[in-house]
Amino acid sequence: MDFSDLGKMKDMLAQAGAMQEQMEQKLSETVVEAESGGGVVKVRMNGRKELLRLRIDPAAMGSTAADLELLEDLITAAINEAGRRADEAMKSSVGGMMGGLGLPGLGS
Repeated sequence: MDFSDLGKMKDMLAQAGAMQEQMEQKLSETVVEAESGGGVVKVRMNGRKELLRLRIDPAAMGSTAADLELLEDLITAAINEAGRRADEAMKSSVGGMMGGLGLPGLGS
């Protein structure tokens, strides 16, 4: 067994650990926003897909069961869209970080 290969493997693992830490930090710092119903419902989410804020236009507060159901649908749609945007933001960040490793097929 070549000990230089073990050293290289150790270096690669250390680099992967550092990248993991960078990714965790980036997930916390990345913030996306989405809305539904023409801005009736707005959400803000971080890269960890934690909901940071939910805003509902007071005009959306109806008095019927149908109004409530529509509002629930708008909230769901806005949260799902924010989740998709968080995924997209993280994919582009990961692509840039992985490109620095020089691995074939990764990066931008």
